[in-house]
Amino acid sequence: MKNLKDLLFGVSINAVQGSTDRNINAVQFDSRKIESGDLFVAIIGLQSDGHQYIEQAENKGVFAVVCEILPQKRLDSITYIVTDNSKHALAIIASNYFENPSQKLNLVGITGTNGKTTCASLLYQLFQYNSIPSGLISTVKICVGNSIYKATHTTPDALTINSVLDEMVKEGITHCFMEVSSHGIDQERISGLKFAGAVFTNLTHDHLDYHGDFISYRDTKKRLFDGLSKDAFVLINRDDKNGLFMAQNSKAKLLTYALKTGADFKGIIIENQLTGLLMRVNGVEVWSQLIGSFNASNLLAIYGTAILLKMDNLDVLKGISSLQSVAGRFQYFMADNKISAIVDYAHTPDALKNVLDTINDIRTKNESLITVIGCGGDRDRTKRPKMGHIATSLSDKVIFTNDNPRSEVPESIIEDMEAGVSPVHFKKTITILDRKQAIKTAVQLARPNDIILIAGKGHETYQEVNGQRFDFNDFEIVNHFLNQSVE
Repeated sequence: MKNLKDLLFGVSINAVQGSTDRNINAVQFDSRKIESGDLFVAIIGLQSDGHQYIEQAENKGVFAVVCEILPQKRLDSITYIVTDNSKHALAIIASNYFENPSQKLNLVGITGTNGKTTCASLLYQLFQYNSIPSGLISTVKICVGNSIYKATHTTPDALTINSVLDEMVKEGITHCFMEVSSHGIDQERISGLKFAGAVFTNLTHDHLDYHGDFISYRDTKKRLFDGLSKDAFVLINRDDKNGLFMAQNSKAKLLTYALKTGADFKGIIIENQLTGLLMRVNGVEVWSQLIGSFNASNLLAIYGTAILLKMDNLDVLKGISSLQSVAGRFQYFMADNKISAIVDYAHTPDALKNVLDTINDIRTKNESLITVIGCGGDRDRTKRPKMGHIATSLSDKVIFTNDNPRSEVPESIIEDMEAGVSPVHFKKTITILDRKQAIKTAVQLARPNDIILIAGKGHETYQEVNGQRFDFNDFEIVNHFLNQSVE
């Protein structure tokens, strides 16, 4: 139970009707979860407006309502607080309710188009490996020490974030690594959090269906760095032209990492194979089981972050050698028949190109590269032709298939992808809408030493069609068909 006045500390308030000197049981922004004595925050979301549920909240016995527009009919027993931005207010209230847990541990935010999940997950692995109690908030999962929970969003809502951070503090966790999405920033989910540091991986074409244009997408990401305090750090990828822009207004200490140019944390790739990477980091050689130049960049971000968090240099290097690939991120295995399969979340043009470039750099060219690829429905259509062009330009065979078509007509998504295919590459493409059948066909087409890339869904364990979700796991399915083919 918390005092309402304390919960409102730091919230921009335009008007108050009723007393703020009263106790609140819990904070809710979902009217279905309300119980008597709660505080209801009416936020305007993409699908619904919480203001429409204020009456329902009143009927359930709320003690207070935070809103942007006062309801016409109000009850004397309820305190009404008016603010310009309910989403921002919710984040501040959530931090206050859980007594600002982000101030009690080292919270590091990782943002960028690609690499967020890998960097956050591997940092968690690295710190756990070195017996430093750590937490993870990512697209794939939420971890509190050794306890693992299912994730529903890249960046959860503000109540969930603060609840998880509070649990971490109570469990003695000292470091937490969190993916920070552009949606999460725009929707104020990270407002009120204190970050010990923030990492920028890269910025490429993505989420333009939500942000409208690249500049808006970029500027939204930048807000994470603008909000850092002077005692925090900013670590940016110097190889990305947007890196310095991200940090230009930040008060935090700026450091850089890079493969292609000078940086505070400089990496050089010595060997790049399907079995791993040998690279030199600030003059010291280190071997990693991860694969590809994009992972070399991720490893530099991890190395730099760990050093900035005062981990011993030798412990960092030893830990990097032990890191395992993240589920659905260049997840590689070879079957007994010598056919290799790679499952990767690559769902943006840049991510797909990075994965295909990596495979082509490593392979001998005496084998075929077969790519299975689709694009998500109800999402940015402008990237589909680019994905089709990249897949067919950099593969020997391409099977266009469903990703998560959602409410869209699958054939229309494929047509958008085919619009980017050069006429010279049409002969190497096949369309099989059923994703399971597409993966099976790729296995049937493959010969010993060939490589199959299944891109777009990565760690996801479902497929969404016409509003329904079905169990679907790329890694399990390709593993099944490859094992079947050698029996």
